[in-house]
Order: sequence, then C-alpha cells, then structure tokens
Amino acid sequence: MDKENASLSEKERLEWVETFQQINQLEAQEKKGIRERMINKIKSNPFVPIGMLATTAALTVGIYSMKTGNKRRSQLMMRARIFAQGFTVAALLLGIVVASKTKPTEN
Repeated sequence: MDKENASLSEKERLEWVETFQQINQLEAQEKKGIRERMINKIKSNPFVPIGMLATTAALTVGIYSMKTGNKRRSQLMMRARIFAQGFTVAALLLGIVVASKTKPTEN
C-alpha cells in the first residue's frame, strides 16, 4: 500500500512540475511583443488569417459591385463571403480542437 501511495505522490509531483513549466512558458510568451505573438498564432493556424482575408476581399468586392449596380457580381460576392466566413469559423474550431489535444512543446 505504501508503494502505491509513494508512486501516486511521485505522479502528483510530476504533474505539478509540468504545470509550473507550462505556466512559466505562458508567462514568457506574454512578455513577447504583439508582433511575435501574432506571428506565433499565424504559424499555429494559418487558415484563420487566410479566411479573414478572403472574407474581407469578398465583402469589399461585393459592396463595390453593389455600388456600381452590378447585381449579379454583388450577389455572387455575398455568397462567397458567407462561404469564406464559414471556412474561417471551421478553421477556428479545428484549431481549438488541435490545440486542446496537443501539449505545448518545451524550448
């Protein structure tokens, strides 16, 4: 019984050490500038910025087409905008799932 308690205690200590290392890593990351954090986020899930750019482009072209009176292109761009927004939301959700399943790497 003592061996089980000792191994459990050792396991708990290891979990605490790992937790503290993760906290230290997060604190070190917070000390980085906004530019470095944005680059890290883009590298971890590049599909979100791509979806954001596609959404913005479709919206911009759609509004311009609406202003110039090209109803067909305007309607097409608004549909493309909806598709791009769906892609962005799916990329966000997929990124959250992947991040929750992977542990942060130690540097």
